[in-house]
Amino acid sequence: MHDAMRSGVIRLADYAVKVPTPEGERSVLALKRGTLDVRLSVPVPPNRQTPHEQDELYVVIRGDGVLIHGSERTPFAAGDLLFVAAGVEHHYADFSDDLALWRIFYGKVGGEAATG
Repeated sequence: MHDAMRSGVIRLADYAVKVPTPEGERSVLALKRGTLDVRLSVPVPPNRQTPHEQDELYVVIRGDGVLIHGSERTPFAAGDLLFVAAGVEHHYADFSDDLALWRIFYGKVGGEAATG
């Protein structure tokens, strides 16, 4: 999405062809606006991540696997929305070869405050 645009459609096909990047990265930036950071992520095993400073959402486009978050293992599939609060250790395990996700970071460092 062009920086000057204020609305539009982010198409999977436009970003899927950019992964991996020439540097071998398995994600590519699709939108950056304020604290919002959206990337297409196409992970490969082993998937190890460090805890992130912002809250994050993952929209599972295709594929399936298991989200390891804290001490929990939660299966996921295409169409699911995954949430991981800032600072929570997490990664994917036992995921299919075709796994693709929109990875969305948002909010302040340390995450948004939980509200009842």
